[in-house]
Order: sequence, then C-alpha cells, then structure tokens
Amino acid sequence: MKKTKVHVVPHSHWDREWYFTTSRSKIYLMKDFQDILDILEEKEDFKYFTMDAQASLLDDYLKWRPQDEYRIRDLVQRKKLAIGPWYTQTDQLVISGESIVRNLYYGIDRCNEFGEPMRVGYVPDSFGQSAQMPQIYRGFGIDSSLFWRGVSDDMVDTTEFIWKGSDGSKVLAVQIPFGYYYGGNIPEDDSDLKEYLKDTIGKLKVKSSTNNVYFPNGFDQAPIRKNLPDILKKANKIDTENEYEISDIENYVDSVRNERNEFTELKGEFVNAKHMRIHKSIFSSRSDLKIMNNKLENYITNVLEPLLTLSYSLGNEYPHLILKDIWKLMFENAAHDSIGSCNSDTTNEDVYTRYKQARDLSINLLDFHMRLISTQIKNNNEEITLTVFNGLPEARNEVVEFDTYIPGQDFVIKNKNGEILNYIIKEKEDITDYILTQTIKLNPSKKIYIPKTVYRAKIALSVKNIPPMGYTQLIVELDTKNKCEIKTSSCKKIENKYYKITANKNGSVEILDKESNKTYKNQAVIEDNGDDGDSYNYSPPRKDIYVSSLDSVSSVEVLKSNVQEEMTLKYSLTIPASLEERTIGKVSVKMPVTMKITLEPKEQIIKFNINIKNDQALSHRVRVLFNTEIASKFSIADQQFGIIQRPTALEKDLALWKRDNYSWQEKPITIEPMQSFVTLEDGQKGVALITGCVREYQIVGANLDTIALTLFRSFGYMGRENLLYRPGRASGEKIIATPDAQLLKELNFNFGLYIYNNKFDKSNIANTAKRFLTPIQIYEYADFLNGRLIFVFNDEKQIYENEYSFMNVNNSNFTVSAIKKEEKGDGIVVRIFNGMKNEDSKGSLNINKNINAAYNAMLDEIYDNTNKLKVNTKTVEVNSLSHCKVQTIVIK
Repeated sequence: MKKTKVHVVPHSHWDREWYFTTSRSKIYLMKDFQDILDILEEKEDFKYFTMDAQASLLDDYLKWRPQDEYRIRDLVQRKKLAIGPWYTQTDQLVISGESIVRNLYYGIDRCNEFGEPMRVGYVPDSFGQSAQMPQIYRGFGIDSSLFWRGVSDDMVDTTEFIWKGSDGSKVLAVQIPFGYYYGGNIPEDDSDLKEYLKDTIGKLKVKSSTNNVYFPNGFDQAPIRKNLPDILKKANKIDTENEYEISDIENYVDSVRNERNEFTELKGEFVNAKHMRIHKSIFSSRSDLKIMNNKLENYITNVLEPLLTLSYSLGNEYPHLILKDIWKLMFENAAHDSIGSCNSDTTNEDVYTRYKQARDLSINLLDFHMRLISTQIKNNNEEITLTVFNGLPEARNEVVEFDTYIPGQDFVIKNKNGEILNYIIKEKEDITDYILTQTIKLNPSKKIYIPKTVYRAKIALSVKNIPPMGYTQLIVELDTKNKCEIKTSSCKKIENKYYKITANKNGSVEILDKESNKTYKNQAVIEDNGDDGDSYNYSPPRKDIYVSSLDSVSSVEVLKSNVQEEMTLKYSLTIPASLEERTIGKVSVKMPVTMKITLEPKEQIIKFNINIKNDQALSHRVRVLFNTEIASKFSIADQQFGIIQRPTALEKDLALWKRDNYSWQEKPITIEPMQSFVTLEDGQKGVALITGCVREYQIVGANLDTIALTLFRSFGYMGRENLLYRPGRASGEKIIATPDAQLLKELNFNFGLYIYNNKFDKSNIANTAKRFLTPIQIYEYADFLNGRLIFVFNDEKQIYENEYSFMNVNNSNFTVSAIKKEEKGDGIVVRIFNGMKNEDSKGSLNINKNINAAYNAMLDEIYDNTNKLKVNTKTVEVNSLSHCKVQTIVIK
C-alpha cells in the first residue's frame, strides 16, 4: 500500500496588526525573521519555510536590518524561503478589484527583486473568497489557490477541487480543512506524538482525494519550530503508514496535481460558515473607517490615476513612486483584520492615520497636477479661472458641488463659448483678512486683481459638455449679476425630469417615477435596532426594540433653484440608550437625523445625504430602507470586475443548519457585501442603491422586496461570546474593550437611488454607479490666491489649449476599471470589464494621439506581439468581453 505523503509546511501567519499594533509586530518580527534565516542557513534538513505570502514583511524587516537582504535573496533563490505573491494578506469581499490587483502586482514585483515568488494564491485567514479570484489569479499566471475559510463538506467532500470563477476562469483549489494552525500543535513526547498523529492525520486523509496531505506547522505570529526536522524523524519511526517531510505549498500543490487529473468543480464566492467563521457582517464594523477606505479607493482609481494620465499625456511626469506609496498605505489597511476593523482601538487609530496619509497624498498630488495644467492654459490673463477636469472617458453634463474662494462682488461663470452657466452659492464665509495676508507677489511689478472681500464658499455649478477624460477652462466674469437664486418653497415636494418626491406628514418619503408613472411609497425609512455583536459580527439582541423614522419627523425644508431642488427632513428618533434598556423595553435618548434629498434637472440618480448625531446610544445598528415592491429571489450586486447574483433567502443553508442542530460556526444570513451598487429587478424594471458609504446590504421585508443599506453599527468589545448569530467562543479577544467602536460622534453618509424601466443589461447601472463615484474636479486659480495658502508658483508659460480630451470610449457597454500609465513602460493601461448580466461587452477606445500599437495584456501588464489588438490610427478596437470578464489593454 502506498504511503500517504504528509507535506509539513512550516510557516508563520503574521498579522501585522490586530489586538496589538503594527509597531509591536515589527519589533518582534526582527527576532522571528532573523531566527528563520539562521535556521534555514544552518540546517540543511530544514528545507523550507513560508513567510505568509506577504512581501510587506520583507520591507518591515529590511527597513531595520538592511544587512540581511543578501541572506534573504540567497534563501529565496535556493527555494528554501517562500515569499509572495501578495504585498499584504488582503480581504477579498469589500476591497476593490483594483486594490486586489495592485496588491498582487506590487507584491510580486517586490519579491522579484529577491527571486521567484510563490505562484499560489495562498490566503490562510481572509474572511471569505471572492468569486472573481480565479480570474485575478490567472491574470498573474497563478493557477492554484490554498485557503481556509468559506467551503463546507456540504459543498464538496474533498479538500481539493476546481474553483470556477464568475467569468469561467478555473484554478486548482485546496481548502485547508481545520485552519492554518493545526500542525503547530505537534507534540514532542513519543506517546503524545503517536496519539496526535493518529487522530489528526486520520482526519486529513479522509478529506484528501490524493495520497498527499497538507499539514501546516505554524500559527499566528509563530516563531520557527527549530527542532521540526527531529520531530519529523521521530514521526516517521512512530507512524509507518505515512511519510512526513518538510515541504512547501508549491511542492504540495504540484504533488496533488501530478497524482490526479480530475476534480469536483465548485463555482462562485465562498462564504459558508459551517466549519469556520466568515464574519459575514464585518463589512460594516467601524463604518467610519470603512467609508474612508471606500472613498479613497474610488478617488485613487476613478479620479487620481486617470487625471495623472491626462497630465502625463500633456508632457508632465507620471509620479509612479508617489502612487506606489499611496497604494502601500492602502494595502496595509486592506489586510483582513485591518479592513475588518476587528482590532483594538489603538490599532484602529493607526488604520485611520494611514488612511489620512493616503488621502492627504492623493488630494495634494492631484491638486499639484491640476495646477500644472490650469496655469498653463492659454487665456487672456483672466482674473479668476475654474478648470473643470473629468476622469471618465465620456462627456459629462451634470451639477458639480465644490468648495472655492469667491470675490465679494457679483460674478458669472462662462464657458469657452461665452455661455453663462447656472450656479448657486449654498454656503459662504467671509475670510478676507486670512486670504489677502497670504498673497505673495514674486514679481512686484506685475499688476494683479485683488478683491476687496473674499468668501470661502460652497457652490453648485451646472456644467455642460465636459470633454471625455479631459478638461475645459471656465472664466469668472466680474461685476455681472448671477440670475440664479435659491428660493424656499412651502410645498413639500421636489422634482426633475425623472422624479417627483413628496414628504408625507408621517415623515415617510414617496417617489413618483415619471417614466413609468409608478409611485414608490415609504422610501428612505431610517431604522434603528440593537447590536449584541462585536467587532466581527452583527448579532441581534435576544430582546430588542426597532425604532424607525416614521412619525419622528420634526421639520421639512424645501429649497429650489434651476440648478438643484433639495429637500431636508429632520427627524428625532427616541431610542434605547443601551442593550440593557432594550431588554426592558425602555427608550430614553434622542438620536437626531438630518436627511437631504437632492434632485438635479437632468440627473436620473436621486442623491441622499444622511447626517446622524450619534452621541448617546450604545451598541446599536442603523440602516436606511427602500421598499422596491419587487419581490425577487435574487439580488444583483457588483463584485470585483462584474456582477454577482445572490439569493435573497437561504432556504437550503438554513435547512442544513437546522439538520446539524444549529451547530454551525455562524448562522447563515443574507447580510451581503457589494462594491458600489445593489439592485432588485424583475426583468422590466429595477431599483438600485449606489453606495458612497458602507458596502453592506440585506434584502428584508415580508416579501423580500426591501433593500436595507447599513449606515453604521456600534459595539463595545473586540470579541464577545455566545451570540445569537455566532454561538460559542468569542472571536478575537473578549477582554479588549473598544469604546471608540461605539462611534459616539456625528456621522455622515452619501448614497444614490436609481430607478430604471427596462432589463438590467439595458440599465447601464455599472457605468451609472461609476459616474456617481467619479466626481468632476474643479481647480480655481487667481493670482491673489498664489501665496502661502496654496504654495507659491512661478508664472508658467501658457501652452495648453482651453479645452482638451485625451481619451473617450465609443459605442461601448463595458465599464472602465482603471486608466493609468504602464508600470514598466511608456504605454497607457486601460482596464475594462463586463458589468452586464447576459450580454457581451464591446466597443472601442479613441485616443487623442497616434497609436503605434495596442496589446491585450495580463493583469500583471505582461504582453507580447501575439497579443496585439486591431488599431486604426487613433482608435483601438476592444475584443468582445463575456460575462464578468476583465481585459487589460496597453496602448503605445
């Protein structure tokens, strides 16, 4: 009988932060990593060690021990030390597709400096697996994956299977059956070792479809087990039925593949919590930090990189290294615990700081490049200019709200054709003394315009025909009166081309969709209930009180102009102060809520802003509910590079949970993640929510026709025991209080509602959501602002035209994911995907320069002459993309 080969894989799962800070883990990494190097060099029989697939650990270690770089390089090239392919161990469900792609790119790129990185998608602890990971892995030449969470024996009865992604891409997958740590418990005493091996290996062999068993030797922040070779020599003497040897992940996967050609096939995302916890409501833990991540991901990929590419096309330098630093800050926060916010408060302060650093770098980098362009546009030395930048490769006509500085005198805003544009001033504050003391005249002889009064203001401006992926410069003409006014209306209605919205006496909102003449009642209902969970899981209290905004309205204000119509509803919800009050049915504290609903004349997205003063109540959850009146068995949401349909009820899983006497690690629930939108539709119409805040939803209601968007949830401990939704032990550490996670502060949320009256594929919802999350940018320049306030610029030579477009899409229904400069070349990278349900995506890209060649590249931006695309002077023909397919195009 052939012996089973037990691949003992020494490793350390290195959480860079968790209940401890990154500073602490870095200090201890110095010793543990040095011990790994010492042992691998000293002991020939210690053949391999896997460094958790995170290249960031190399940077952490070498920052303080640069002298060991040659040692690491030597061990990697000798295949004794396995590194990569990740930069950090990223989450896969709420992190964007671009973040995951860049994480792999920069991880592999860093590892290549030492040798060949591991080519297995190793994810030991992330909370679920995205359905698009097979395609992403394949885009980096990775054809296998090894992970722990999300698969049960009800889905497949072996640990090895073929994982088929949403687009049809396939990889060999291995599920680690009992976690990444069970081999770390291997004892050294002979009798204990014999009993341990009999029990553990027996369980593993039953699940394996080959004569190979994966046996991870390590756990969280584990030091290297120095005497492991001696323990395995003993194991081979004690257990003659199995062969134990130190191995690595690639050797194990190769052995499995070499022994067997056919495996069971599983498709989709993996979020089953029968055997291990998935923490399926972690998507809203610390919503303040989640919102920072979501806004930054959108800003970097939708606004910053495209406009830097625009600047590069005009001859300015593309700042690769600054962007790399920004992305690395994001990767550190994308690690599963960091983005999960299932940390101590101190650690989450570090997470916030990194977001703040990434945000500050991003905003100032874009500001600098917009200034480079704006100050070099040919004009007649106008006193004040507004340069409007569009990061999308499509023309834009919409209302832009922006903060700016305006003179005290009358003015109008004109486009290049002299047409006066509509605008309103929503807020203003006199800051004359501050601004005018900042001005610096580098050339004292130059006469400049200095206003007598300066206001800091918020303006809503209606812009027209903003060029695709381009700019246009507007002129502020002084001493001409603006004819647009904001008027207060006594009627409690607002409307535009598409909708009429009415505030009812009970505080509810109803929306008339003019195209279908259908009225949607009881919309945007705020709902508060208790949260008996922790930083990992929402869980309902055993006794709870639900409080809604119905009959809680205190005032309604309507403002109208020819730029916007805006309704402001103020509510005062009386809710329980604590879980204890919920138990006895008591409500004692006020939670003020302000909801602003904005309609723009020709905009089909209804814009919502909700401000909540959450300064008294503890341990509760707040959601906003939209009754679509569409009872559907499936919701449609976007995932990385495409859409995913999810059941609105989990009858099968709930039946299996009941069959197993409710013994699963977590109750099956329909709280789900999204990237930017979720919709319910019936083939003829649909109602979609586009989130600019938290990426979590649930379909609720007696008929499962109501979309619940989570705004926030609050809790007081990192981990708690015996939750209704998660029985048994606490996740994380139950002794760590997290008062900051009660979110006792003012909270703000933005999202949009989009109603369509056709099939999903005709609704263009993916591109509508992209536009909503890609705000137009406006750069103001005036000589009186050139000073300490914005840093002083020398006068620039005016060389650019008043209006410019670098790229536009033509006859397309694909969605653009990224526009950037090639990492290791001079080409432009355009990444697109099919966000449709059934139809293929197609179209072309038009570039405002002659194209030498265009290539269909891998996600790692590798291509050759066999991957050429059809080019016609300035146009690239895009290959047809099937469902959920992503394509990376490099244009030279």
